[in-house]
Amino acid sequence: MLISSADLAAPSTHPRLFVGVDTLLGDARRFVTALVAALALAVSGTSALCQTPPDNLNADIWNNDPTAAFAAGTSAYYQGDTDTALTALEAAAEGGHAIARWKLARMYAAGDGVTEDDVRAFTYFSQIATAHADDSPDTPHARFVANAFVALGSYYSSGIADVLAADHYRSRQIYTYAASYFGDPDAQFRLGMMLLRGEGGTVDTRQAGRWLSLAARKGHLDAQLSLGELLFTGAAHVEPYPVDGLKWLIVAGEFARTPSQTERVRPIQERYLALADVDTRARAMQLAEQWLSGPEGGTVLRIHRAEMAQQAVR
Repeated sequence: MLISSADLAAPSTHPRLFVGVDTLLGDARRFVTALVAALALAVSGTSALCQTPPDNLNADIWNNDPTAAFAAGTSAYYQGDTDTALTALEAAAEGGHAIARWKLARMYAAGDGVTEDDVRAFTYFSQIATAHADDSPDTPHARFVANAFVALGSYYSSGIADVLAADHYRSRQIYTYAASYFGDPDAQFRLGMMLLRGEGGTVDTRQAGRWLSLAARKGHLDAQLSLGELLFTGAAHVEPYPVDGLKWLIVAGEFARTPSQTERVRPIQERYLALADVDTRARAMQLAEQWLSGPEGGTVLRIHRAEMAQQAVR
């Protein structure tokens, strides 16, 4: 049976969308918990978690008040004082502060002010996932928890040399958790692509299209591009619908805010605009404008532009 663009337009109502997710969520929680214990030996003696705050007037305050430690660490980080930032953030992380753990994980993953260390990053991300997997998606720190799951999924997709073997099946489980429970658009995009390529399991273009649609409607640029190409050309069990596909490619142009994003989007747009006839281009542009100016697309676009403006200021 073919699935049409109309089926993808309202994926949350489809009865097959979240089939088997409860089982996958339980598996994801169990294996992440086991991984923390398994990695303990790998990071012992070298982990930032084992560092002790210096003997100064702030040490006792930071050890007893994770929130104060996090505030001090964040302030020091943006002032360029990496040593103080690490000390304060580590104290906050030791006290269970989820966002402090996330910040440290991102710093070690990217080598941001510290020596890049994927094992330490993975450990912090794992702690977040283990401690907060069941937290409500409506909590203020939920997006950081979701991002931790996405990072874990990425590590499982690529592996960590001499420590963690690549495992696409586990990666797909983690993305399923973050995509469904937390509704994270990056997880939804990554899960959609794994389903499209058959990574970590069988190919399922219908499910892939639904996850890509969810992420695209939340302003995820890569999901908009992938969904646009999928709908334009069609695939097994996905009916070609060039008008709707081209619509998402046009929409993606509005969400490309940096020069590198624009350079990536433009050739894809030009390729499919050239393939489309005049009527298809006109209808796609009309649909794109309607979505971007409507309540759903307009709101998402405003939020996206505000976030990009904040990042530019930083």
